[in-house]
Amino acid sequence: MTRIDDTFAALRARREVGFVAYLTAGDPSLAVTPDLLRALVAGGADLIELGVPFSDPMADGPVLQRAATRAIAAGTSLARVLEMVAERRAELPVPIVLFGYYNPFFRYGLDAVARDARSAGVDGFLCVDLPPEEAADLSAALARNQLDLIRLLAPTTPITRARKIANAASGFLYFVSVLGVTGARRELPRELEELVRRVAAVTALPIGVGFGVQTPEQARWIAGFADAVVVGSAIQRLVEEHGAAGAPARVEAFVRSLKDGMRAAER
Repeated sequence: MTRIDDTFAALRARREVGFVAYLTAGDPSLAVTPDLLRALVAGGADLIELGVPFSDPMADGPVLQRAATRAIAAGTSLARVLEMVAERRAELPVPIVLFGYYNPFFRYGLDAVARDARSAGVDGFLCVDLPPEEAADLSAALARNQLDLIRLLAPTTPITRARKIANAASGFLYFVSVLGVTGARRELPRELEELVRRVAAVTALPIGVGFGVQTPEQARWIAGFADAVVVGSAIQRLVEEHGAAGAPARVEAFVRSLKDGMRAAER
């Protein structure tokens, strides 16, 4: 059992749906990131996806692209992200997943990044642009260090492939709610519930649903049929709008509003 497994088991025991919060490390600076991480936890986040900024984030929408650009300009690197996590890990009582692209992990060295991430207190990886067929080396490196590899599913993923992806995943599955890049949406596709339930029928892993979620009403709806709700761009937009001084309080209040909305979901 990993810390991610334990978290979802505890949520199930409490009959709660998990809230997964995404944050780009280093935006506006790595000095501010710990304040934002504590705000996420204070607001009710059950798990944190910590984005590793990358110069070519092809799955990210404008908000996360700008966040990555600011973070890189502020001197953020994968090595410095791991150092920050190691220094602050004891303050954060929730699992941390590194969310990023393959190139930074590959350049760091797969065995080295898995070893250093484990040492820093990271619990898992989500590599956005790495298909299952190419993931053997990273998967092996993570397994040797007892780290989970969370995998993505799209609305267009055939159920046979979803089963194959689920069999090679651990921790939880991340179901992308909309086609395209990250970013808040006014409306989410109504067929989302049916698609998630089809995947749930072929795996015992928890399923988190993200991309596009920005309101308590959307979070409550998804909480009615998923195991976790994932929110990123709407949080990062608050960081962009309110900066180092104002963002932590805004982020905490926003996360609390979403988590409160989820508690009202009917399952």
